[in-house]
Amino acid sequence: MINKRIGILTAGGDCPGLNAVIRSVSKNAFGLAWEVIGFEDGFQGLVEDRYRRLTNPDVSGILTQGGTILGTSNTANPFRYPVRGGRKIVFHNYADKVVACVRRLHLDALVCIGGDGTLSIAQRFVRRRVPIVGIPKTIDNDLSGTDFTFGFDTAVHIATDAIDRLHTTAASHHRVMVLEVMGRYAGWIALYAGAAGGADVILIPEIPYRVDRVCQQVRARAQHGKRFSLVVIAEGAKPKGGKQVVQRMVKASTDPIRLGGIGHVLGRQIERLTGIETRVSVLGHIQRGGSPTSDDRNLGTLFGHQAVELIRRGRFGYMVALQNGAMTAVPIRTAVGKRKLVPRNHPLVLATRAVGTSFGDSFLV
Repeated sequence: MINKRIGILTAGGDCPGLNAVIRSVSKNAFGLAWEVIGFEDGFQGLVEDRYRRLTNPDVSGILTQGGTILGTSNTANPFRYPVRGGRKIVFHNYADKVVACVRRLHLDALVCIGGDGTLSIAQRFVRRRVPIVGIPKTIDNDLSGTDFTFGFDTAVHIATDAIDRLHTTAASHHRVMVLEVMGRYAGWIALYAGAAGGADVILIPEIPYRVDRVCQQVRARAQHGKRFSLVVIAEGAKPKGGKQVVQRMVKASTDPIRLGGIGHVLGRQIERLTGIETRVSVLGHIQRGGSPTSDDRNLGTLFGHQAVELIRRGRFGYMVALQNGAMTAVPIRTAVGKRKLVPRNHPLVLATRAVGTSFGDSFLV
């Protein structure tokens, strides 16, 4: 006998650990004799009636896999659904289709796995009485209500490995190496990877930098016999009084701004002002792919279990969260619409400054 039928979807950008969550939700549900329906490509599957029943063989062996077996989309917002007509894109409100699909399939709950954009959409459906439980996902770690999101640890691990590799080539050629990492408007990846990789300069959106301060740090290292420097810069970083660098706009996306390119801007400035050869690497989507770290696999497993517990207790409209090392839940409405940014007095910021790393706002050696 099937006690409940639940749906699950992954929306927004892909992220290491998504399959770990799908596996955890599904296997916990199977243990309660629940049926699990997987929607393909996020909310697009709900709008277009594309879904499949997940079975134990479907979710076995996927814990270590990157990506998502259900597919995803960062443009399929049912309240502003893009439909191409010739060369033009026309937006439609297909929210009623989503609600109708949920009711037609007799879903007792819908598990939405995503970041701020996905969960903001989910909250709009909560207001329409769709029984939703959210699971926080983003490599940027900028979602409020939870200390960490799965995917973040993997992104930091990949970025740290890149810094380690750039270290040897920087030292060999006596160059400045600039590494641009993701993070959008938050500097968590840059901070954690920069600190772990021993970067000499870390530039994050929360602390606008001065190019002259960055160059002073580079020159001082050279004068002290340190003939190379490592600079980690978040894609959303900006100079004091300046603007973030926008790579392009994607009109159909829930968040159309695509940041990127600040690393090359800074690299040219450093080389011009210091005379030291400077090279730039942009890590890009490499941070989003591949097998998740053990921490992200475990966090995904914990999140999935907690989501099923919320459904079992009938607590809808909540997002699972990790706070002070313990699993909990917070209303989705309180977690969306506001970014969790790096505080200037964050312990890792203070500790990294204390060992001589510059954040571009002061001069340290």
